[in-house]
Amino acid sequence: MIIFPLTPEFGNLSGADQDRELAFLGSRANSAGLRGVAVAVWDLGMGRVAFRGPVSCYPFLSGINMRFVMANVNREISW
Repeated sequence: MIIFPLTPEFGNLSGADQDRELAFLGSRANSAGLRGVAVAVWDLGMGRVAFRGPVSCYPFLSGINMRFVMANVNREISW
C-alpha cells in the first residue's frame, strides 16, 4: 500500500476526479520504483481522516489518523 497524504481540498473533488488523481499518483509512485496500491488520505479535522482507495484497504485505513500517517512517511517522490 502506498499512502499519499493529501490536503483536505482533495475531498472536495468529484469521485471521478479523485480516482483520476489517485491513478496518476500511483503511476508516478510505480515509476519511482514503489510497489503497491495507491491510497489517498486527507484530514477531516478533529482527529478524523478520510481515505480513498481499494476496498480491501478499508479495514486498515479506518483505524489510522493523520498523525500516524505523517509519523510513518518513509519516502518522498517528486517529478
